[in-house]
Amino acid sequence: MASEEQCSAPPPRWQSVSLTHVEYPAGDLTGQMLAYTSLLPMAILVGFVTLIIFKRELHTISFFGGLVMNEGLNWLLKHILQEPRPCGGGHSTVTTEYGMPSSHSQFIWFFVVYFFLFLYLRMHQTNNARCVELLWRHVLSIILLGVALAVSYSRVYLLYHTWSQVIYGGVAGTVVGVVWFFFTQEVLTPIFPKIAAWPLSEFFLVRDTSLIPNILWFEYTVTRSEARNRQRKLGTKLQ
Repeated sequence: MASEEQCSAPPPRWQSVSLTHVEYPAGDLTGQMLAYTSLLPMAILVGFVTLIIFKRELHTISFFGGLVMNEGLNWLLKHILQEPRPCGGGHSTVTTEYGMPSSHSQFIWFFVVYFFLFLYLRMHQTNNARCVELLWRHVLSIILLGVALAVSYSRVYLLYHTWSQVIYGGVAGTVVGVVWFFFTQEVLTPIFPKIAAWPLSEFFLVRDTSLIPNILWFEYTVTRSEARNRQRKLGTKLQ
């Protein structure tokens, strides 16, 4: 009897989580690929959270903080300008009815521009670049530029934004990315050693690697050396 009463009750109104809900025209392979492309900002955020949890490096945390601030600025601009999305879109689920500027475009151009500056200015200051190192920087820069253009174009193709909304989003992301990079370099980086020495930072194993030119090579050599030392000690004990 109780189960019949439950079944006769009106069903709840369900709503999807629109954070990763991207629609594309049915049967359109290009639209499907661009829909997956437009999810790249979410993948970048997940990557940042993973890096922060496992690396706990101050510059990475600052980079992520800039991305969050950039998203906050985008939300503010959208609610100030209140320009609607394209009328031909007809999407069932969007995070907000406003489209100026495009948050995807602003996000990806902040990320790419900041990464460009990091590769060519920050790493240039701390490392004597060789031909191979310069080559991979150029290749990575071209890939990132392609990603930014693809994400931006996907928002127009899928009718989530107009060209002007995407362009202004890209301009806003570029400006904020440049400002945040130099703020991090000139203001935050000099005080990173002090922040890393805080008791709270030491408790959570937060570290500053600003003065290490190639952190990947450094971690590889230190880990290999430590593993060999432990293996040598273990071999001595077994004898």
